[in-house]
Amino acid sequence: MNEQTVECVPNFSEGGDTTKIRKILDSIETTSGVRLLHVDRGMDAGRTVVTFAGSPLAVCDAAFKAIRTASEIIDMRLHRGKHPRIGSADVCPLIPLRGIDMKTVVELARKLAERVGTELDIPVYCYEHAAFVPERRSLAFCRRGGYEALPEKLAAQKPDFGPSEFSERVAATGAAIVGAREPLIAVNFNLDTDSKAAASRIAAEIRESGNGMKGVRAIGWYIADFGIAQVSVNLIDIAAAPLHNVFEEVIKRAALQNIKVCGTEIVGLIPEKVLSDAGKYFAAKRQSLKTDKETCCFDNKRYVEIAVREMGLDALSPFDVNERILEYVAFKTDE
Repeated sequence: MNEQTVECVPNFSEGGDTTKIRKILDSIETTSGVRLLHVDRGMDAGRTVVTFAGSPLAVCDAAFKAIRTASEIIDMRLHRGKHPRIGSADVCPLIPLRGIDMKTVVELARKLAERVGTELDIPVYCYEHAAFVPERRSLAFCRRGGYEALPEKLAAQKPDFGPSEFSERVAATGAAIVGAREPLIAVNFNLDTDSKAAASRIAAEIRESGNGMKGVRAIGWYIADFGIAQVSVNLIDIAAAPLHNVFEEVIKRAALQNIKVCGTEIVGLIPEKVLSDAGKYFAAKRQSLKTDKETCCFDNKRYVEIAVREMGLDALSPFDVNERILEYVAFKTDE
């Protein structure tokens, strides 16, 4: 991996058609200077989350090609899925990974957004650190109303780049949200119920907008693929709301409805520190229950193992740390 490394995690509004997904992935993998790190496909959500990384300019080129491909093969007028979305290439964040500061990544994101708007004729809203106006820092604000409300949105909130009219072209592609952000954790907490209403109540109680936990965005849904309801969470401030604290809060809120949390599903990749911190928390919690008060100290990999076990990260599918931890995947050849 290059000295300056940028991560990109675009979300595409297609979760079932493997041929379409493959075409998008090909547009990324055939770009020199980038490495595809992970693909997370959700058929019921109608969404595929792709993670890749590489040199700054190569990542921007690959992102543009992927957005172009998605706009050519995904027709939003036909899209169905549970996940909120506003376009075929719904959201495309750039994240500084190594040797590059956020200011530079903001410049890259804005140039990418301008290119998408100008060359592809797609409305683009810039969000998070790349936002031109304060309210657009919020992804939820940029996506409010979803694709269905896009005609009204374009009229009321002119995009930063691209057309502001709801043409036949825009009807097919939708809009795109491009930005620069810090690392984010996307996670779904599995409940032993099929009640979407129960999951939605928990989500409403824990998210920041509901006077819950700072840096937490959450919704509740039912996933037919698994036959369970989930509390789907984005942790946008890991320091303010560590994963293990959110996990414990969901358990507490679920218990009030006589519901149990039966595992955790990580979407995409996750930084090692997030899991090692969780492992340290659970190790200390278990130690506090012992009468002899023995102390224990493990290395990071051992703490990661504890976190995987305690939060049930392999409840729905195997969780291979060598394929799911960001640093292990992105820098595995840097030895």
